[in-house]
This record gives sequence, structure tokens and C-alpha cells, in this order.
Amino acid sequence: MRVEVDFDQCESNALCMGAAPEVFEVGDDDFLYLLTDEPAEELREKVRQAERLCPKQAITLRD
Repeated sequence: MRVEVDFDQCESNALCMGAAPEVFEVGDDDFLYLLTDEPAEELREKVRQAERLCPKQAITLRD
């Protein structure tokens, strides 16, 4: 599984970080950082939730 973020669309609102803090982090500079673009399989549901929660649909999970 691979996570892609469209940083041009991302508003760094941290909803994804709330769902999957192992994968997403909003830094003190208010920018989103992808901690890993290939998270472990056990994080799949958390990443799917982050994808669903993103108001700008900036997150894509690819198999």
C-alpha cells in the first residue's frame, strides 16, 4: 500500500493526523508531513479513515 498526498490541495487541518498519527503529522510550521508513504499493512484502516476524513480529498491510498 502506498499513500499519496496532493500538497497543493492540502489545508493541513490535521484530521488525517488524528486518524493515523503514525503516518501523518502537522508540524509547528502548520504544514503536513507524510511520515511514511508505505505504511505497514496493519495501518490500512487508519489510513483509509484519514482518506475519508480529508475535506479536500488530498489523500489517496493505492494498493
